[in-house]
Amino acid sequence: VQLQASGGGLVQAGGSLRLSCAASDRTFSTYSMGWFRQAPGKEREFVAAISWNVRITSYADSVKGRFTISRDNAKNTVYLQMNSLKPEDTAVYYCAASRSGSGSYTGENVYNYWGKGTLVTVSS
Repeated sequence: VQLQASGGGLVQAGGSLRLSCAASDRTFSTYSMGWFRQAPGKEREFVAAISWNVRITSYADSVKGRFTISRDNAKNTVYLQMNSLKPEDTAVYYCAASRSGSGSYTGENVYNYWGKGTLVTVSS
């Protein structure tokens, strides 16, 4: 499956962005989906994840209460609503898909497919 992330851009601190990740395959509805990010000079880190049936979500502590992951299986799309953005949220954001659809996974090695990323820049 191919994943295409979009929605990144430049925003001031305190602002909001919504990222989207569209999948090319209808099997999307059976996959767990995740968002990860990589800031300049840092390793890629987990942000949020959601199970195939939306029942299970997970968030990194750094984004809890500010970010919300959701999905629309009819549109083969997963979203990341980002509110109250901070300069430390600046990173390239990647979406990923796991064939193990039953959970919301935080580890990169569970994910089978990755998108190319979209850049989010938060100015202070």
